[in-house]
Parts: sequence; C-alpha cells; structure tokens
Amino acid sequence: MFEIIAVDISGRHRVDDYYLMVCAAVAASVTPDHVEKVNQISIRSFREDSAPDVPMVVRMIEDTVSEIRFEGTIVTEPGDMYNRPQWLIDSMFTMDFKYEESLSERRCMEITHHVSLSARNLLLRELNIR
Repeated sequence: MFEIIAVDISGRHRVDDYYLMVCAAVAASVTPDHVEKVNQISIRSFREDSAPDVPMVVRMIEDTVSEIRFEGTIVTEPGDMYNRPQWLIDSMFTMDFKYEESLSERRCMEITHHVSLSARNLLLRELNIR
C-alpha cells in the first residue's frame, strides 16, 4: 500500500469577468489496483482575473494540499499541467509529484474530479452564477 494525494481543478474557463476555480485534493491509501481508504479531502476555491498558467496551478494545488495532514505523492492528470513533462512540473513542487499511472491512481482521480466539479457547481448555484 502507498499514499497519494490526487488533485483536480474545475472551472478553468471564464465566468462573467473572472475565473472561479475549485481545487480538490483527496488523500488516499492505495494498492496498484484499488483505492483502499480515502483518508482526507480538502477543497478550496480560487477567483482569478486571468487564465491560469502552470505556476498558478502549482500554487493552487500546494495551497489546497497544505490543509491536509497526510504524507503522500501529489498525483494529477497530465492535462491538468498542460501536458508539460513530468520532470518540469516535479521541479516546481515542494512535495513529490507524479502523473497518474496505476488503476488505483486513476480511480482516485475520478473521485477527486467528482469532488471538485460538485463543489464548483454548488458554489455557482449558491452565488447564483450561470
């Protein structure tokens, strides 16, 4: 078993005159093909005037993950980092980083995607933003 923190950001498109993004981090204990236990979830919203770039995405992820009291490697989909090489993205993080590879990492990414999308949709509804 190993520990990962799967991260996903929803809302990378302009709403009104700004970007309203939600970053979700799911800390989990996994085996190569199963998510054994979800240990903790952190959700943060970010409002930016400009489109996110890689340094901004790294900052949002590190801010969200800092609220989790759990050691693990940060895992994302390559598209979340604009398909930049893993070695480049890894050098920008203070924690270990990797792209999803195993079945369990992909399953954990699915959970994380549902959390970030649902939280963003709830936020948009509560703020009455269409």
